[in-house]
Amino acid sequence: MHNVIAVVGMTGSGKSEVTRMLREQDCVTVRFGDITDAELKRRGWPLNEENERIVREALRREYGMDAYARLSLPRIEEQLDKSSVAIDGLYSWEEYKFLKEYYGVRLIIVAVWAPPRLRYERLSRRTVRPLTPDEARNRDYAEIENLNKGGPICMADYTILNNGTFEELQRQVVHVTEALL
Repeated sequence: MHNVIAVVGMTGSGKSEVTRMLREQDCVTVRFGDITDAELKRRGWPLNEENERIVREALRREYGMDAYARLSLPRIEEQLDKSSVAIDGLYSWEEYKFLKEYYGVRLIIVAVWAPPRLRYERLSRRTVRPLTPDEARNRDYAEIENLNKGGPICMADYTILNNGTFEELQRQVVHVTEALL
């Protein structure tokens, strides 16, 4: 039986890197942010922090706070017969509750944590969608206050601390995948 592994954490914590490592362990990846990207493209808007926030919040107003989980469910289901699915970008408490009710024990939450200072430094060096420290802090506040992001992180089945070397991160991911896959 395959699992749904939702990788959660604040922006710049290393979620995408952990998800990439899970993909290397034969998990299929579903990125919730693809929905935002597609909507930005549909609207003809450039990909930037302000536009992404507008779209994320608009989609949640239109479809509910569990919008990304509901809208991604067909993509998850399509892959789940073949392999475990790693979700990159589960944010809201409502998304967590929707998927937990739907998948039960098959939903595994893996939180990736790094301190704000380190995350903001990483985000400022990113080649795709870089953020200044002020933009990163504003995004943190908006995600916690408007998107209920803290709940899924608190409910994690596993927590990976990403405040060291890349090799230390890899070792932690291997440890988690050995338990899950």
